[in-house]
Amino acid sequence: MASAAAPPRPPDRDPAWWGRVFWSGAALVLCWPLLVATEFRPWMLFDARSLQVTGQFLASFLPPAHSAEFLGMVARETWRTVAMATAGLTLALLVAVPATLLSTRVLSISALAGPMARGPFWLRQAVRWALIVLRSVPELVWALVFVRVVGLGPTAGVLAIALTYGGMLGKVYGEILESGETHAAQTLLRNGSSRLQAFFFGLLPQNAAELTSYTVYRWECAIRSSVVLGFVGAGGLGQQLDSSMKMFAGGEVLSMLVVFVALVALADRASAALRRALG
Repeated sequence: MASAAAPPRPPDRDPAWWGRVFWSGAALVLCWPLLVATEFRPWMLFDARSLQVTGQFLASFLPPAHSAEFLGMVARETWRTVAMATAGLTLALLVAVPATLLSTRVLSISALAGPMARGPFWLRQAVRWALIVLRSVPELVWALVFVRVVGLGPTAGVLAIALTYGGMLGKVYGEILESGETHAAQTLLRNGSSRLQAFFFGLLPQNAAELTSYTVYRWECAIRSSVVLGFVGAGGLGQQLDSSMKMFAGGEVLSMLVVFVALVALADRASAALRRALG
């Protein structure tokens, strides 16, 4: 009786090993000039002098400030930070939604029968370039500009978030609408519907969940940005944090950092719950 065939012996070496080695080496060669240009030297963190300075700096944070007056001020500035982010995002929507309707090719009536007409084409390109300009300038730079125009305070932060996030939202909204199913919207346009009717009844029902999910995510990002904008005088929790750091009040800094981490965590939980609810 013939003996059963022995199972195949596994290869001694991973066949993809040489490919991984090659690409790892190529990545190192490409990244090395970048590390040199940025003077990236992480081993300096473990130098004896660096460790001593770090220890003294961290020790200055203790104990955290917890007086009733200070905590009341932190609560007010935290609420102002959330309000700044929410108001800025609301204004960003007023920029993004009309720009999306103007720049989305799917809603162009002249493009149904072939190439888009010259006038609508150049209008679409102008709107897209305007969105590029808005989102290319960081909100921190916009805040520096508006602090000089309207003075210190949350108004500068609201306007900075509105412009940068308006450009971001307009770009992503257009990509979401154009990458989804467009047959219903084009059918409505061919049968005499207006652009707004094609948007509300053809595009929005299919993409509402994704549009809302991205908007909620941007609101969460706006809360983080509003704290950073405070460092240039745009108000909120960030401005108080900057003042405490300049006065070397480590206890106040630690307390505000804890509140900031809790605020971002709550915003993350809220946005995640909303995205789950939208399915």
